[in-house]
Amino acid sequence: METRIELVYFQNCPHVEAARAAISAALTAMDLPMEWVEWDRDSDATPEALRKHGSPTVLVQGRDVMPTQNDGNCCRVYPGREGIQPVPSIESICSALAAIDTKTGGDQQ
Repeated sequence: METRIELVYFQNCPHVEAARAAISAALTAMDLPMEWVEWDRDSDATPEALRKHGSPTVLVQGRDVMPTQNDGNCCRVYPGREGIQPVPSIESICSALAAIDTKTGGDQQ
């Protein structure tokens, strides 16, 4: 099973490009393919379960890379070394990727 990365966002989210850049940088750092799925929260094609997430949210294998209280009707903020950030850190995405077995898609424990 392949690693599944998802980006959930609002259509006009001012931070979605930065989230895409963080995902791209994490995939580069982990030497993984540049592949992820994007979900517009307001699209009818977006699964109902994903609509609960604020924007932007990055999921790896269906799990939030920085789980916090997450109200889907708002912009997200993330704690960082330099204070509150509008996107998850590259390090948090890399940590989530490192926590899974990319050969089986299962958790390493």
